[in-house]
Amino acid sequence: MTIVRTLMLFALLAVGPAGAETLVTPAAVPAATAAAPTRGSTMAAVQSRFGEPITRHAAVGEPPITRWDYPQFAVFFEHDRVLHAVLVRSPPAG
Repeated sequence: MTIVRTLMLFALLAVGPAGAETLVTPAAVPAATAAAPTRGSTMAAVQSRFGEPITRHAAVGEPPITRWDYPQFAVFFEHDRVLHAVLVRSPPAG
């Protein structure tokens, strides 16, 4: 029994202090986010507000998901409604 206690003591002493990673995130949302289309907007409203997209990708799947690329963001539609607008760091490749 003494060996078990001694081994447990060594195991506890061998454990060093716990460390933690710090994740730094921007405090404010970039201004470009406010300029992106909002969820639920129609294709017509997006085109009216932001103009003709650089690239229109064909609909894929069921329900049909369509992507339009603009210089600052990509817009994903389900049928004719915005699902998401995603900021891009560089112009999308066609």
